[in-house]
Amino acid sequence: MPVNKRSKYRGSRTCGGGTHKNRRGAGNRGGRGRAGINAHHFVRYYLKEGPVFGKNGFSNPTTTHVKAVDIGTIDQMIPSLIQQGLAKEEGGKVILNAADMGIDKILGSGRVTHKIQVSAGSFSEQAKVKIESSGGQALVI
Repeated sequence: MPVNKRSKYRGSRTCGGGTHKNRRGAGNRGGRGRAGINAHHFVRYYLKEGPVFGKNGFSNPTTTHVKAVDIGTIDQMIPSLIQQGLAKEEGGKVILNAADMGIDKILGSGRVTHKIQVSAGSFSEQAKVKIESSGGQALVI
């Protein structure tokens, strides 16, 4: 009795691969690689590969992600920021540093109801106008 496949298939033309035509190309196995992943090899999709079909767009290696928040959102958060110690109130003005909260840029959407002195990496023009019109200051770090 043979112990390994090499000796088991000695003298056989196709070595257990069916007809001799079946070993040609990748057609007998339904394609190579991810071929048929959303058709005849759908089980691979469900078991391990996940819902990724085709290619779309590109990934820019030099992209920088800017964390930005609207000034209206910061204005609404002022009581909780003071309570957490991220902002302090001095002389009727609320002083806060956006970098302490992990914010890079302040955007101009929303209403400003407090006098705020904000320090951040950058501001939009509308944010500067709203902060200064309410009696506050926008300081670029």
